[in-house]
Amino acid sequence: MASTLPLSSPTHIPSENPPFSLLQTCKSMDQLKQIHSLAIKTGIACNPITQNKIIALCCTKEFGDMDYARQLFDTISEPTVFLWNTMLKGYSRTGYPKLGVSTYLEMLKRSFIPDCYTYPFLMKGFTRDIALECGKELHCHVVKYGLGSSVFIQNALINMYSLCGLIDMARGIFDMSCKSDVVTWNTVISGYNRIKQYDESKKLFCKMEKKGVLPSSVTVVLVLSACSKLKDLECGQQVHKYVTDRIVESNLTVENALIDMYAACGEMSVALQIFKNMKKRDVISWTAIVTGFVNIGQLDMARNYFDQMPERDYVSWTAMINGYIRVNCFKEALILFRQMQASNVKPDEFTMVSVLTACAQLGALELGEWVKTYIDKNKVKNDAFVGNALIDMYFKCGEVEKARSIFNGISQRDKFTWTAMIVGLAINGHGKEALDVFAQMLKASVTPDEITYVGVLCACTHTGMVNEGRKFFVGMTTQHGIDPNVAHYGCMVDLLGRAGHLKEAHEVIKNMPMKPNSIVWGALLGACRVHKDAEMAEMAAKQILELDPANGAVYVILRNIYIACNKRDNLRELRKTMMDRGIKKIPGCSLIEMNGAVHEFVAGDQSHPQKKAIYLKLDEMTSDLKLAGYSPDTSEVFLEIGEEDKESAVYLHSEKLAIAFGLISSGAGTTIRIVKNLRICVDCHQMAKLVSKVYDREVIVRDRTRFHHFRHGSCSCEDYW
Repeated sequence: MASTLPLSSPTHIPSENPPFSLLQTCKSMDQLKQIHSLAIKTGIACNPITQNKIIALCCTKEFGDMDYARQLFDTISEPTVFLWNTMLKGYSRTGYPKLGVSTYLEMLKRSFIPDCYTYPFLMKGFTRDIALECGKELHCHVVKYGLGSSVFIQNALINMYSLCGLIDMARGIFDMSCKSDVVTWNTVISGYNRIKQYDESKKLFCKMEKKGVLPSSVTVVLVLSACSKLKDLECGQQVHKYVTDRIVESNLTVENALIDMYAACGEMSVALQIFKNMKKRDVISWTAIVTGFVNIGQLDMARNYFDQMPERDYVSWTAMINGYIRVNCFKEALILFRQMQASNVKPDEFTMVSVLTACAQLGALELGEWVKTYIDKNKVKNDAFVGNALIDMYFKCGEVEKARSIFNGISQRDKFTWTAMIVGLAINGHGKEALDVFAQMLKASVTPDEITYVGVLCACTHTGMVNEGRKFFVGMTTQHGIDPNVAHYGCMVDLLGRAGHLKEAHEVIKNMPMKPNSIVWGALLGACRVHKDAEMAEMAAKQILELDPANGAVYVILRNIYIACNKRDNLRELRKTMMDRGIKKIPGCSLIEMNGAVHEFVAGDQSHPQKKAIYLKLDEMTSDLKLAGYSPDTSEVFLEIGEEDKESAVYLHSEKLAIAFGLISSGAGTTIRIVKNLRICVDCHQMAKLVSKVYDREVIVRDRTRFHHFRHGSCSCEDYW
């Protein structure tokens, strides 16, 4: 029920004119309209003081109504500049900057001269788009009316230019100001924080100290935020001293900023001490502690504090989800996201990026598609970060066409967008197209970085374009000034090695300006496996084991080379070494998503609730494939066991179980998508080709190095992997 005032009788009208006692206690628009009606009835509605007060209440109070204010304003033939300013303030407060600009233009058209309050009120509500559209012209008006020396206007202009990314313009105004007002310093520091130039924020704070301007609590929060991003503990402690020395009064926002800074710098003991001493904690305090433990890799502690939180917002949920993603616990991240939904907490674009990252790693296309639909339906901010995450997700689920569609729909592409496209096309076997996209990137004047060139070299590697790869490797330095790092050298070794240029690949390693790591030597070892060069493989393996003695994958690759080369004595010696050192083969693991759930299989898996049906389908599938010409390839199985046991060994590989599960769990024509933690073996590769032909299914396998798209009995890798 609307609250009412005792206005039924003129006896309730105060003796003063206008009835300030009523206006000053007004708490709703219903009450204000009653007071206004009384003012009209008693003939005092035209009093300028009454008009000013009613319009001010509409423009400044939470219960205010700008439409009502405008109606009353339009009845005034000669409004004062004060009233014009009040209207501008109202439009800014209520988020209608365009109406504010049109009102300002009307003010000028009616020959009213702005004062030092006009522009701060007008610009306070500006969005980035409005600031870009009108900012410079308004600055000219400020100069025209001789108001450039006003501190209020200087602060408003600095804030406006910062908002639209024109920090040089903001700095120019700041440099010409008297710099005696702490608000001015805060405004420009905030501007640098907004564009992530935290070093400049820190420098400005040091200049502010030298000039003798005392910081406010806002300054402390801004500089602590910069220190947090820079992980600058020394500067953060210096700022903290203003609080401990009581120069700046502590409050909840300051305490939260201190916790965030210490947590970001890895000083969790100090962060926890501040947290425990707080008289009041909010969700930001708790989230800072959770994020701090996530950042130092103490996920159990992070989850402990997360579970204790009295309330959680989207930031705290996202921080915890990111924690699981950091330690490659992608299924756990998705479980937490479902709990977040059940708690009715709406995710933001950062949550969506995190969830899409988990979907990408798991190959969980159905959930990734759901996330995209959620973003579109709920109008989650779909910026470049979300677009890039969608491209990455679709590529890592083998959906090249959908990734292309997202890419084509992004109007403002940054280098990460182009790089995601290049890398995605490369690993999905579209090397030539990846290089075409790279050419488009250069044509669009977007400068590539180190990761872009990793994608370019991978595109050459997966399609055997050796000469092109050599040119790009040289061009990254000569054309873009990028010195090759270990990853680029690894790509070149992989490119040359796969193409059979083993000696040249070895020369590349020997001439590297930095020490080669196990990944570089691993690329050479993998090439030796393809081309059955046991001697060079032993040399590469020796180098890897010196760097990483417990690397079980090296022993397995070397074992496979000995098997392929029929080197029985070497194989026995290797097996003995593995047993003596306790080295075990990394178990093969395959993931497959069905009906929004991710299922995991290992070789010979007996844990799945549908294991009986899966093995029946596997028997049936093997029989069907043998009729189509399938013959188990046991070349990579230990020589010491019988041929029948060798066939049983390859028969139980994890991707075969996943494919059998996919066949019984989905309808005809449905694509089967599998993510494997190891390189797909020769036998499983041959088997998947035949499955795609016999069952008329597309099978997509993402192994450790690339994608294999099996269609109609052939693979996108053209057996070059």
